Amino acid sequence: MSDHLLRILSEDGLVRASVAQTTNLVEEIRRRQQSDPTATVAIGRLASGAALMSSLLKGSQRIALGVEGNGPLRRLQAEAEACGSVRASLKQPVANLPLRQGHFDVANAVGKAGFLHVVKDLGLKEPYRGMVQLFSSEIAEDIAYYFTTSEQTPSSVGLGVELDQDGRVAIAGGFLLQLMPGAPEELADQFEARIRSLPPTTEQFRNGASSQQLAEGLFHDCPFRVVGETPLCFACHCSRQQSVSLLAMLGREELAELMKEQQTVTVTCEFCRETYSFEQEELASIKERL
Repeated sequence: MSDHLLRILSEDGLVRASVAQTTNLVEEIRRRQQSDPTATVAIGRLASGAALMSSLLKGSQRIALGVEGNGPLRRLQAEAEACGSVRASLKQPVANLPLRQGHFDVANAVGKAGFLHVVKDLGLKEPYRGMVQLFSSEIAEDIAYYFTTSEQTPSSVGLGVELDQDGRVAIAGGFLLQLMPGAPEELADQFEARIRSLPPTTEQFRNGASSQQLAEGLFHDCPFRVVGETPLCFACHCSRQQSVSLLAMLGREELAELMKEQQTVTVTCEFCRETYSFEQEELASIKERL
């Protein structure tokens, strides 16, 4: 099934949710980043979380999530647009950690000390920036903690990535559920109990559940409607011109030193791993324009 995002609203308008299937785009991220299993699960959760948070955007708006921790992965980044394009990268794609009680040790791969950064480009003069300390380093709980503390929106987040025997992504996806202003406290207790009673998201998808069926499980006897569906895909907007701009940012002196050291200078996009090579003649032209 192709990756997609459902946006859902309860009939009384007190609860909104998003459900995403992200298997293909997370596998594409794994392939491009060449991440090991634990790193794949970590970056897959972050990319799925960014996709879910993009459901709150519109038009050309974008969101970027960054996790910086003291674990071996060091820094994880994911970006998503309202149109459904997602990309992600890892500073260090190999965690090299053993399983912990039969599960991938994402928390220690990320690191127990660190921060979650959220940047929203809403088309205003300056982007919105938020930051919270990592709550559990498991990604889903950290995103929920961000919503609750920084945006005062009670939220539940479920994220999952399941791998096959070869380390490729077999299933990935998740949900984001939020209470709207005016929702009674007992409603939060009802949904929290309901979520705890459900199998993990990846297990539901593995057993053949659709996004609609997963939403039905979340809302149970609370009437809801699907208000939108967006296809999701991996997409990177890097370009040769952006690479020229990066080289120009080095300045004349540093660029001249780089030209002495390397006959051909290569710029690699951290998200898609596309490479852009520049020979001496083009580098000289960039330097002269500075």
